[in-house]
Amino acid sequence: MRICMVSDFFYPSIGGVEEHVYNLSQMLLALGHKVVVLTHAYGDCSGIRYVTHGLKVYYLPIKVCYNQCILPTAVCQVPMLRAVLLREQVDVVHGHSAFSALAHEALMVGSLLGLKTVFTDHSLFGFADLSAALTNKLLEINLSMVNHAICVSHIGKENTVLRARVAKHRVSVIPNAVDTALFTPDPSQRPDNGVINIVVASRLVYRKGIDLLAGVIPRFKNTPNINFIIVGDGPKRDLLEEIREKTNMQDRVEILGAVEHAQVREVLVRGHIFVNTSLTEAYCMAIVEAASCGLQVVSTSVGGIPEVLPNSLILLTEPDIEAIYSAILVAIDRHRSIATTTPAANGHIPQKTDSDSRAKRKRRKKNATEVPSTSSASMSCTAPSAVPTVAVDNGSSSSNLEPVLCPHRCNELVETLYNWEDVAQRTVKVYERVMKERAFTLSELIYAVYQCGAWFLAFLVVGHFLLRLLECWRPRSRIEVAHEPRRKRAL
Repeated sequence: MRICMVSDFFYPSIGGVEEHVYNLSQMLLALGHKVVVLTHAYGDCSGIRYVTHGLKVYYLPIKVCYNQCILPTAVCQVPMLRAVLLREQVDVVHGHSAFSALAHEALMVGSLLGLKTVFTDHSLFGFADLSAALTNKLLEINLSMVNHAICVSHIGKENTVLRARVAKHRVSVIPNAVDTALFTPDPSQRPDNGVINIVVASRLVYRKGIDLLAGVIPRFKNTPNINFIIVGDGPKRDLLEEIREKTNMQDRVEILGAVEHAQVREVLVRGHIFVNTSLTEAYCMAIVEAASCGLQVVSTSVGGIPEVLPNSLILLTEPDIEAIYSAILVAIDRHRSIATTTPAANGHIPQKTDSDSRAKRKRRKKNATEVPSTSSASMSCTAPSAVPTVAVDNGSSSSNLEPVLCPHRCNELVETLYNWEDVAQRTVKVYERVMKERAFTLSELIYAVYQCGAWFLAFLVVGHFLLRLLECWRPRSRIEVAHEPRRKRAL
């Protein structure tokens, strides 16, 4: 099968979408499929490039308009997109990210050319502000021309179905994954003088809850042996630096700025606790990478985050300064509760004795009988795989002081939950499903777009006639087919 991944976001840019496209493409290559990536030029990185394992990337000479996205013209890139799709003899066009104008244009061109189209949505959106309304309308129009959509979480699927008005049976849920062989724990990198490192790895923007983080850090001013390591850059970096100066915590708050993704693991293994303060997330890759490195995760319970990790790896809390602070205190107490336990040379934490296990089960049974029943109304709002939010108080009861898992056990557990081979195989099933469907006719595309808004029909009609003109000027038979060297199947 010949697949074309399209997105404005790809390497050398760093982010969750970039990593998803790259890792999925690599695994699809290993499964024997042909994959090419379409993106815009990044500075001097333009033209056709080959990356790891022969992955072919087209860096199209298109100017960036805003935030690494091209100007959404809908029809100006039709000649280039048509030439690449026909030259590579693409079967499936797979667009990524609702923010990517290039992905939306490629999906429209692919549908008009009779190709099968798939779209993956990586984000959650609201309905109140103007930017969200425009993005939702654009997504609704494009998904009306797409064979199938993929979301990275169940809450993301609900969000996409509501804002794009797409049928549920046309949307599948396939989560992200993490390379657990790359994100391995190394407890020897942690300080051994009683200091606990709290790591934050995020874009420093409002949506990531940096304002909450700025309110949490000063509360540890008078708490000794607690340090912060912050990875990432963005407009909120000045706020964190200001808080660090005001609280005189220059020696305890380390702001590293932007770090290459290959170097993130070197920072994570220095920490004991990972904190995520996001206000909205469809699926948070950072917490999975942190858990894979053996860190205890503290995160806000928003979006699809409750679906991502089991409660043995994460403490969930409300997006509130006091709640986040209390959850961090619980995580700190858990680590300090094993401070007197001597770890083995490989970093493993010795297992509890049978008597300890029996006592723990008795406490759990006793606590379970004291928990009030939850109303059916509240249960209906919770995803089936959601992790309950941790109820935390400053007095931290013994039930909250469950010992943290061994870092290597955390890595093994994440590996069983998420791996790119499983993600690729599930994505291939989506491809096989859409390949069995017949291509959309022009009348069906016009009717689908008209249902979303007659104003976009102008772009669809212009795109159609432009493709007809290009077919007369340069027929498909005259487009040179790309020849690729034969590769061995790498699985």
